[in-house]
Amino acid sequence: MITFSFPARQLALCLSLLSVFSISIEAEEDIATFAGGCFWCMESDFEKLDGVVSAVSGYIGGNVPNPSYKQVSSGTTGHTEAVQITFDNSIISFEQLLEHFWVNVDPEDATGQFCDRGLQYRSELFYHNEAQKSAALASLDKVVESGKLETSVATEITLATAFYVAEIYHQDYYKKSPTRYTYYRWNCGRDKRLEQLWGPKKQ
Repeated sequence: MITFSFPARQLALCLSLLSVFSISIEAEEDIATFAGGCFWCMESDFEKLDGVVSAVSGYIGGNVPNPSYKQVSSGTTGHTEAVQITFDNSIISFEQLLEHFWVNVDPEDATGQFCDRGLQYRSELFYHNEAQKSAALASLDKVVESGKLETSVATEITLATAFYVAEIYHQDYYKKSPTRYTYYRWNCGRDKRLEQLWGPKKQ
């Protein structure tokens, strides 16, 4: 029979707890990738949610490696502006993020979002695994069944491909240039259209 001294037993317990803690942290963090027009606005809409660790602006869904903003905004690369969200799923679920996504986009618009025109500003849900795919499809059914939309849903649900982080000046633009951001959002008619579709914002 092996008997541990108190210090050894304490060390073993600490190592065990550290291992469990590390696994727990890894399990709680997850990512989601959403496109809903201007990524400045999507960052702002998601970073205010409890449980969202970060929302990074970038490009996804195209066929040019590591594209620049100039290339994407030309509409020739196939990418769309998007945000990749890191979230703590012990605080906020992927399903809750989906609910927030739908009421912050115009799913009836197949050719852009609000004042931003072109497929580089399309709305799109990107899933990273089968569980996210199932949740996204279920959320789409709820939107259709809600009866709030007058036309069919143009937002596609797509397997996530390479996500390219946008230039640094795009990150947290709403914080770095709040006056310009607020004017852009108002001038684009984003919130006015969202209220027409979904009613007054709850958050």
